[in-house]
This record gives sequence, C-alpha cells and structure tokens, in this order.
Amino acid sequence: MKLSIRWTMYSLCALSLLAVAGCATTPEPVSRNPEKMAKEAEAFQSSRRYEDAIAQWKKVKESYASPEMTALAEIKIADAQFDNGNFIEAAASYEEFRKLHPNHEKSAYALYRQALSYYNQITGIDTDQTPVTNAVAFFESFLKLYPTSEYAQEIRNKLEVCRMKQVEYEIYVGRFYYRTEKYASAIKRLEEALKKYPRSPLHDETLYYLGKSYVRAGERAKGREAFQRLFNEYRTSKYVDEARNFLDKNY
Repeated sequence: MKLSIRWTMYSLCALSLLAVAGCATTPEPVSRNPEKMAKEAEAFQSSRRYEDAIAQWKKVKESYASPEMTALAEIKIADAQFDNGNFIEAAASYEEFRKLHPNHEKSAYALYRQALSYYNQITGIDTDQTPVTNAVAFFESFLKLYPTSEYAQEIRNKLEVCRMKQVEYEIYVGRFYYRTEKYASAIKRLEEALKKYPRSPLHDETLYYLGKSYVRAGERAKGREAFQRLFNEYRTSKYVDEARNFLDKNY
C-alpha cells in the first residue's frame, strides 16, 4: 500500500515537472490586437521596411476589427507598395480602395496616388507609352472631380509634362516614318500632333518635318504652306534655317 502511494506521488511530481518544462519552451502567442498590430505596421513603414509593413497591415485587415481599421489597412498597404517603388501593384491597390470606399475621406488621395503610380512608370520616348496615356487620363479625372484639392496644382504641372511627352512621341514617330520614306504616315501623325496639342511649344519641329514630308510625298504646295507657317510663327527657331536650306535644294 505504501509503495503504491509513493509511486502515485512520484508520477504526479514527474507530470508537474513536464508541465513546467513544456510551459518554458512554448512560444508566446502572436498578438491579435489590431491596434497593436497597426502600431507595429506604422513602425515598419516609418523605417522603410515596406514588405514587413505590408504583411502586418494585411493582418490588421484580416482581423476585421472595424470598417475604419480595414480601410486604414487597405490605404496603408497601397502606400507601402508605392513607397517601395512597386507602382503597378500600388495603382491596383488604390483603384481597389476607391471602388470599395467611393465616399471615403481618402478617396481623393487614393486617386491622386493612383495617377502618380502611372506617372512614375513613365520611361523613355522609345518605350511603351501606356503609362503616359494612363497618367493623363487619371490626372484629368482628378482635376474634374477635385479642382480645388491641395494636390490640384501639382497635378496640373505633371499633366503638362505628360502632354509634352505625348507631343514628343508623335514627333518621334513622325520622324521615324519620314526616315523610312513612309511620307503619308508621317503626314498623318504630324498633322494629328498639331490638332491634338495646339499649345505645344514643339510645333516648330512638327512643322519642319511636316513640310519635308509633304514635299517628299509630291505635295509641294502643302509643304511650302507648312514651312511658311514655321517662318511666321517661330522666327527664332533653329528649324527656320534648316527649312530654308531644304527649300533651296528642293525647289
């Protein structure tokens, strides 16, 4: 009987020791407090640990703590993607935010940053011009919806830059067609540039190549007309002398 009691006591002590050992090695559970997770995400974002910030904001979003907290997490994820240079992902995230929260106080900000996401994807004139087209569309949309916004002047300035790039691209394509002796295509492209961008400061170059293209295409009267407009409207342009030299050689 005494032996049985001792054995029971030994067993209980052993189980207690194992329980203590188990507690010592079990990791603390990850906090699911959304406010605490949001503070951690903010800290990651402030220190430019954007991937960690995104991961933490996703946890906040998945906590479903409140609609306000969910919206905050969504816009912060987009911001982290933008600040990390992932502009394609950022544009998609801002678009999604605007769809889910059309009347949110951050809706104008989301459209502004979405437009900048496209603007920041713009590269050289000899590359895909889709980012320019998208940036122009979203800048125009922003100014239509929020003309008095704090971002409006910046948007207007960047919109002018984009329009300049569009003109440059039209001239670039027109020059290409001229060099490859596709004069009808060059004329079409350059005429469109004059019509679509009437305030462009690059029309002297446009008129110069348009005049040459008309002459090469056998439409000498239209060529002279384009050159005459160049002479009248852009008297100090470097293309004036080049146009005169071209006329001297071809008339």
